[in-house]
Amino acid sequence: MLCPHCHKETQVYRNPVPTVDIIIEIGEAIVLIKRKNPPHGWALPGGFVDYGESYETAALREAKEETGLVVEKMQQFRTYSDPNRDPRQHTASTVFIAQADKHPTAGDDAAEAALFTEEKLPHLVFDHAQILSDYFAFKKEKS
Repeated sequence: MLCPHCHKETQVYRNPVPTVDIIIEIGEAIVLIKRKNPPHGWALPGGFVDYGESYETAALREAKEETGLVVEKMQQFRTYSDPNRDPRQHTASTVFIAQADKHPTAGDDAAEAALFTEEKLPHLVFDHAQILSDYFAFKKEKS
């Protein structure tokens, strides 16, 4: 590839793309969205981190865009980086946990937004089943 500034040959690096996911707690339930875009299915709210945006700001933005919720008490949970976690490309997702007190409404890339408990989870896309398994184990350890 040629550098657009100096027009010399330059190395192209392929790096994982940063994303965020957010586990939004409302009472004893969590918020999931049904995706409008491929891969279709139920997922945690989340998305790509924009250039110049912190991961925390990206998580707050994605929560608001996809669920209509302004979340609070946000804390970082874990990062998931398996190269196969997203069928579209290699992503690394930093997952946050936050709380809200209103019912979610679907927006942006979400066709639906709904509340689920651990016992009533739908089939999930990406690695979100693993993330939620880790989350529920973490919650039980804290109790």
